[in-house]
Amino acid sequence: MKLDRLVGDRFKERPSDCVVESHALMVRGGYMKNMANGIYSQYPPLRRVSAKIENIIREEMDEIDGQEVLFPVTLPGSLWEESGRFQSVGSELLRFKDRNHSQMLLGMTHEEAAVHLVREYANTYTKYPFMIYQIQTKFRDEARPRAGLIRVREFTMKDAYSFHTSQEDLEEYYDRCYKAYQRIFARAGIPEVVVVASDSGMMGGSVSHEYMLLTPVGEDSIVLCGECDFRANMEAAECIIENNQTLAQADLTLVDTPDKHTIDDVCEFLHLPVENSCKAVVYQRNEDDSYVVVFLRGDLEANETKITNYLGGAIHPAVITPECGLAAGSIGPYNLKGDYTVLYDKSLEGIDNLCCGGNVDGKHYTGLDMKRDMPEAEYGDFAKAIDGGICPCCGKESLRIERGIEVGNIFQLGTKYTKTMGMEYLDSEGEKHHPIMGCYGIGVGRLAASVCEVSRDEYGPVWPITIAPWEVHLCCVRADDEECKEFADKLYEELQKKRIDVIYDDRNVRAGAMFSDADLLGVPVRVVVSPRNMKNGCVEITTRDKSVSRQAELAHAAEAVQELVEELYAQINKGAEAFQ
Repeated sequence: MKLDRLVGDRFKERPSDCVVESHALMVRGGYMKNMANGIYSQYPPLRRVSAKIENIIREEMDEIDGQEVLFPVTLPGSLWEESGRFQSVGSELLRFKDRNHSQMLLGMTHEEAAVHLVREYANTYTKYPFMIYQIQTKFRDEARPRAGLIRVREFTMKDAYSFHTSQEDLEEYYDRCYKAYQRIFARAGIPEVVVVASDSGMMGGSVSHEYMLLTPVGEDSIVLCGECDFRANMEAAECIIENNQTLAQADLTLVDTPDKHTIDDVCEFLHLPVENSCKAVVYQRNEDDSYVVVFLRGDLEANETKITNYLGGAIHPAVITPECGLAAGSIGPYNLKGDYTVLYDKSLEGIDNLCCGGNVDGKHYTGLDMKRDMPEAEYGDFAKAIDGGICPCCGKESLRIERGIEVGNIFQLGTKYTKTMGMEYLDSEGEKHHPIMGCYGIGVGRLAASVCEVSRDEYGPVWPITIAPWEVHLCCVRADDEECKEFADKLYEELQKKRIDVIYDDRNVRAGAMFSDADLLGVPVRVVVSPRNMKNGCVEITTRDKSVSRQAELAHAAEAVQELVEELYAQINKGAEAFQ
């Protein structure tokens, strides 16, 4: 490929609407162009990166006996009605009607389509186990797309679905896929991806894991233990804290707290530590707008996912009206009257001197003893884990919170979809059963953007050779020099004959402009042919990350380039071998 024929422009100025570096570099480097909010067209460089990621994924899925299929992007609503998700999934699911007034949707995930494809085929135990996968366009109508390809509305994803006749068989295959994912990310150049326990969300199932790339621009909060291997998404991490009693037990007293409505204001006014306060967080159920009041220690945050899972239905932040009976800013557990669902976080258990809302505007209680004053309270885990919290695995106060990008996920779905959609098979005794499913997803564009986010410098991406748009960037500096141009042309042909993926820049432009474009394309091996190098009888070979700088004799230039390319592949493949 010659650079002067490459479709797409590269430019120096940072786009004003790019909030993360990977987005800015991929726009500046001619990788993609915004078409609508969260929807992008891909120029050739990004398409080449994506294709190489897809090939890695295919190889690893085929290695664990996956079979590639393809589902439609547009699905009938009746299929999702079978599973119950047509009604349960919110506005992220794009629904529409065709010309025959049939309800249709754009697939955001394809569990229903997978069951539909194989439910007649897999009607006997002899057909099991098996796994099917696709690499397909999907659409999720995100409310707040951001960060370029990291959070979009339209995206390409590999999703795989395995079918089993026993939980033991699913777990065995789940472990194979678990390791295959680690190899995929290592081969893509990010072996540092960590695996965390996660919440299954709308996918369902009892066991799920996410593969997280730790970076400050990540949207997910990851809970890690510095003393053991515990790792979990904030949504799934248990919150364990110790209540150290610093205040003496006191009588329950209603006191005036004029114009004090936040926990910090109330505690400052009453001269109490925030750890000795009880705060209320109020939600409403989506299904009927009934109120849910969650009480937890004042220094903690409510975990909406845990609350949703406990209630078995979606919720949203409450709109507190005068008619609902709740005194905003003064809600407390004692003497709370009304038809509410009330939940108590276990962070309150055992505290015998709390301040809390008095359920009257401008009044709070002090001296609340949960055991004495609220003996009927039952406690659950409804709070977010905190820095310095107790690890649920090793029991030490060693938790820390980091940010991460989810680059992949795997779920043990159980019979959630096969049961609701009537998929059955006959066992060896002629008995009917619903097969057990696993689900495994990787976002291709998000993975490309995530690699760019952590593998870059101020000038552009530093692509790993396994997914780089090209393996070698050949620069002919001073293309107007006949000897220089003649040798560079010959080297370009030799590299192509060696089946090396090379982009050749023979434009008659300044060296600075040429190298600036090379930085933005991020190709891992750069070969510079210039009059000065020719005079010295060599070419200059460097890596994009500047870790390697070599000179090769003109007669052996192609072999030297090939040797460095092979070295870079070997380094990455060695890391992937650790996950066999």
